[in-house]
Amino acid sequence: MKITAIHCFPILVGWRNQLLIKVETEEGIYGWGESGLSGRERAVMGAIDHYREFLIGRDPMQAGALWQELYRSQYFEGGRVLSAAISAIDIALHDIKGKALGVPVYQLLGGKQRDWIPAFATAPAEPGPEMIEQAKQLQDAGWTCIRFVPAGQHATERFEPRESIAKTAPWMVRAREAVGTEVALGIDYHHRLSVAEAAAFCQRMPSGTLDFIEEPIRDETPSAYEALRRLTDVPFAVGEEFSSKWQFLPYIEGNLHQFNRIDICNVGGFTEAMKVAGWSEAHYVDLMPHNPLGPICTAASVHLAASVPNFAWLECRSSPVEQLGFDNSEIFPVQVSLQGSNYVVPDAPGLGVDVDENHVRSLSFRFSEPPHLRRRDGSYTNW
Repeated sequence: MKITAIHCFPILVGWRNQLLIKVETEEGIYGWGESGLSGRERAVMGAIDHYREFLIGRDPMQAGALWQELYRSQYFEGGRVLSAAISAIDIALHDIKGKALGVPVYQLLGGKQRDWIPAFATAPAEPGPEMIEQAKQLQDAGWTCIRFVPAGQHATERFEPRESIAKTAPWMVRAREAVGTEVALGIDYHHRLSVAEAAAFCQRMPSGTLDFIEEPIRDETPSAYEALRRLTDVPFAVGEEFSSKWQFLPYIEGNLHQFNRIDICNVGGFTEAMKVAGWSEAHYVDLMPHNPLGPICTAASVHLAASVPNFAWLECRSSPVEQLGFDNSEIFPVQVSLQGSNYVVPDAPGLGVDVDENHVRSLSFRFSEPPHLRRRDGSYTNW
C-alpha cells in the first residue's frame, strides 16, 4: 500500500476553525486526522505541504518510522507548528492501518483496557449563581467531574488577575458546598496568572475545595511550577500546550503535575502520546486529555484513553450546559457517541469517525483571533 494524496480542509465548525486532513492510498483506504494548533491553521497547512513532498508513495503502515522521518527531516526540528502537522498525519496513518487490518485503533495500541471513557464537563458561566446552577444540573445528569472558568474568562479587552481571583475564590467554596464531596471540581485559569497570583488564589480556599487547577501559569519554566507546588496543595493539570515528550520530561520527572492534559493533536499523534502515557504511568500521573476540537480529536483521544491504565477524565465540550457545535453531525455523520457523561469506545475499524467530504468542500475558512487582552495599565496579558 502507498500514500497517493494528502488533503487539508480548514473549515469553520461552530465558532472555531478545525483543520482536518485526509490521507489517501492506492487501495482506496483513507484516514482522517486533525491538527490541534487552533488559530494558526494556515501555518500547519504550510508544514503539511512540505511533508507531502516526500510522503507520496510511502507505506502508510510504517507510522513509527514515518514519525521519525517527519520529525528529523529538517535541521530545525520540533515546535508546535511542525508537531501539530505530524500529529494530524500520524492520527490519519493509524486510521488507515486500523481499517486495513479490520480493527479499531485501540487494538494497535495494545488493546482495550476500559469499555467506556469517563468525561468531564465545563460549566461555562463565570462565578456566580448561574455557575452553581449549571454545576447542580451537571451533577443531577450524572457528571462526576466538573470544570469551572474564572471571573473574566469571557473578557474581550481587559483582564485583571487580582480582580479575577477576588471574585472567583469565594464561588469555588460555594460550589463545593453545593455539590458535596462526591464530585471532582476543577478550574481552568488558562495560564493567566503568575506564581504569586496562582498561590494567592489557591490559598484563599479551604484545602479540598478543588481537585485540580488547570494551567494556572505558563509552562515555559518548569521551575516556576516547582515553586508554585511548594505554595499550594491543589493538584495541577498541565500539558495541553506541550508538543513533544521532551516538553513533558521536566514535569513528569520532577513530579510537578498530577494530571496530564496531553493533546493528541498537538503532541505528535498516537506514536508520541503512547510514549508520554507510559512515562506518566511510571510516575503515577493520570492522563486527562485536552479535547477542545472536533470529533476526530475526540475519537483519537477515546482510543488513547481506552488503551492506557493511567486515565482520569476526557474533556467534553458537549453537555447539558454547553453546546459549542464542534461535533456537527452534517459534517461528521459517523462519530464517537456520548452516553450520559461517558464516551463509548467504538469497535469499528480505524478511528470510528467519518467526514462528509462533499459537505466539507462547500465550507470555508475564516481567519480568527482570540482576544488580545490588556490590563488596566495598558500592558498585554495572556488570553
